[in-house]
Amino acid sequence: MRKFLVMLDDSRECLNAMRFAAMRASNSGAAVTVLAVIPPNEIQHGFGVAEVMRAEAYERIEAHFEVFAKWMKSRPKVEPELIIREGDPAEQLLAYLNEDPEVGIVAIGLNSDKSAQNPLLARLLREAATLPCPITIVPADISKERLEAIT
Repeated sequence: MRKFLVMLDDSRECLNAMRFAAMRASNSGAAVTVLAVIPPNEIQHGFGVAEVMRAEAYERIEAHFEVFAKWMKSRPKVEPELIIREGDPAEQLLAYLNEDPEVGIVAIGLNSDKSAQNPLLARLLREAATLPCPITIVPADISKERLEAIT
């Protein structure tokens, strides 16, 4: 079975990447894996503080994922899988791609702000020649109707 892999974060462009992945998966009989990565700077180390911050980060991610999962299950009829990791988002994404040979496409949202940096996308583009699958870049400003037509 082929999977669409999409990153979950708090960005606006994440929404369209999720939509794209779910609609393409639904139309092609594939699955969706949602990868969320907790960066090291979100977990401070100290007397029990790290565990509390880690637990809060996991809860926040799971709540955010449930919003997308509910929509995916009801509309495009896709049952998404959530993977949560800790570390550098680009490193964790690349590691996951090497671990799961069923991933067929990575869907990445692109911010419409030309001055905004996307370190994850920049890293993927540097590694593009060695990736085990293609990358689909989904613009943040593309309409739901256009996404439906494309997928």
